Amino acid sequence: MIILNAFISALGQIGDPRFRGVLMRGVGLTLLLLIIACAGAIWLINIRSGSEISLPFIGAVPWLNDVLNYSGIVLVLILPIFLMVPVASAITSMFLDEVAQAVEDRYYPNLPQVSPVPIGDALWDTISFLGVLIVANLLALIFYAMFPPFAPFIFWAMNGFLLGREYFTLAAMRRLGREGAQKLRAKHSTTIWLAGTLMAIPLSVPLLNLVIPVIGAATFTHIYHKLSDT
Repeated sequence: MIILNAFISALGQIGDPRFRGVLMRGVGLTLLLLIIACAGAIWLINIRSGSEISLPFIGAVPWLNDVLNYSGIVLVLILPIFLMVPVASAITSMFLDEVAQAVEDRYYPNLPQVSPVPIGDALWDTISFLGVLIVANLLALIFYAMFPPFAPFIFWAMNGFLLGREYFTLAAMRRLGREGAQKLRAKHSTTIWLAGTLMAIPLSVPLLNLVIPVIGAATFTHIYHKLSDT
C-alpha cells in the first residue's frame, strides 16, 4: 500500500510547474548529450573512412573497413534509442532536489527547510549514476541474447533495483545525510526494489518513459517519508 499510495500521490502532482520544469530540462539535456555523442561517433567514422586496414601476417583487408563503417552507422542509429532512458533517468536525478521540495511543500508543509544539495555533489552523483546505468544496461545485452523470453523481466528487475536504490538514496539523504539514507535503504531494501520495478516497467513504453524519472523522484520522496515514520 505504501508504494501504490506514493505512486498515486506523485501522479496527482504531475501538473506542478516545477515537475514540468525538471522534465523539460532533463529531456533537453539528454537530447543534447546524445546529439553530441552521435556527432562524435560520426566524426570518428568519417576519420576511418577510406583508410585501408591491415592485419598482422595477412596484410591489407579492404572489406574490413566497410564492415566497420557500416557497423558504426548502425551503432549510431541504435544507441540513442537504447541509451535515451538511462541517460534521462540519470540527468533527471540531478534535479531531484527540486522535485522533492515540490512534493514536501504540498504534502509535508510542516517539515523544516533543508539546504539544497550543492551543485558539485549533485553533478557527481549524476555522473556516477549515469555510468552505472549505461554499463549495467550494456552488460544486460548479453543476458537478453542468452535468455530472450526473459529479457523484459531482466530489464525491469535490473533497472528497478538501480532506480530504486538511487532515487531513494537521493530523496532520503536530503534529511538524513548519505550514511543515514544508506542505513534506511538497507532496512527497507525489498520495498525499495519493488517500487523501483514499478518505475522500470513503464520505461519500455516510448514517450511515457521520459516522464517516469520525474514521477519516480516524487514517488520515492513519498516512500522515504512513509518509511522514515515506521
